[in-house]
Amino acid sequence: MNNQDVILCQDLRNSLTEAVSLVKPDQVYILTDVTTHRLCLPLLAGIPVLAQSHDIVIAAGDENKNLDTLAEVWQALSEGGATRHSLLICLGGGMVTDLGGFAASTFKRGIAYINIPTTLLAMVDAAVGGKTAINFNGLKNEVGVFQPAFKVLLYSEFLRTLDTHNLLSGYAEMLKHGLISDSSTLNDLLAFNLDVVDYRLLQQLVAQSVQVKKGIVEQDPREQGLRKALNLGHTVGHAFESLALQQHRPVLHGYAIAWGLVCELYLSHVCCGFPRDVMRSVIHFIHQHYGPFAFTCDDYPQLYSFMTHDKKNQGGIINFTLLSDVGKLQLNQTASQPLIYEMLDFYRESMGI
Repeated sequence: MNNQDVILCQDLRNSLTEAVSLVKPDQVYILTDVTTHRLCLPLLAGIPVLAQSHDIVIAAGDENKNLDTLAEVWQALSEGGATRHSLLICLGGGMVTDLGGFAASTFKRGIAYINIPTTLLAMVDAAVGGKTAINFNGLKNEVGVFQPAFKVLLYSEFLRTLDTHNLLSGYAEMLKHGLISDSSTLNDLLAFNLDVVDYRLLQQLVAQSVQVKKGIVEQDPREQGLRKALNLGHTVGHAFESLALQQHRPVLHGYAIAWGLVCELYLSHVCCGFPRDVMRSVIHFIHQHYGPFAFTCDDYPQLYSFMTHDKKNQGGIINFTLLSDVGKLQLNQTASQPLIYEMLDFYRESMGI
């Protein structure tokens, strides 16, 4: 797999024109959801290389990141006469870049695609790294392929359009990147004022966060080893997401990952000696900004079941990425069912449920 070219744009129109010109497509399709079609697509109006482009608009929300929506995109490409030499531009959040990347990677056995993430979460996580997927059978990202975008264009002005919830959703992945990199980066993230956002400083933090992920992905594009570092918080976080979907109270991905970090930092402390004071600082930050995800002891078996379906598992054994300290990875860690239940007890106690 080729390394992914991630560009921090000062001028989105020029950067996109250059990227499309390099592909030299016979046709261009622009994938948006109903929200980004209304709010973001107008920024691309009047760009000459997009003059004959075709719009594909899908429903918004992670609950629509499914096989039916994927088929809609395939059908639109097919009916529009797209060929192997066509280009798909994915303009949106993580749902659009995940599903759009999968559609492009599989249509005609693969056409080029460009990601233009419009949310913080997509900028620092979903759009970067070459993972594409849809949800299937009630499970997050169950079906997908590794295939990097031709270009990822990060335009920081989109950040000014985000509400607090979507800003926080992306920030959780940045916290994860801080935890797996170094104490200085983590401390900068914990000190950032999310109540009065300094967008210039946020842009710098985003650039650092993307570099953390990009550096890991380039060393391990298909998650054979080091890339598993990026799964910190995700084994439990995906279980929270799946439970929330099952109970018809969906949550933003980043919120679920923040809550997953609480749990997996506890496991890191118990199993690997992760410092208690750092764990408490991160948990305090998460509790203060994200609040709790409420569940009861009766939900433990279902949460455990969701964890057993995680893609990182081998032989039915739940696999965790843990830390012995900030930046000190402990990959392929396991935990017994009693310890996982103890972890969920700790979560409910520390988050005030």
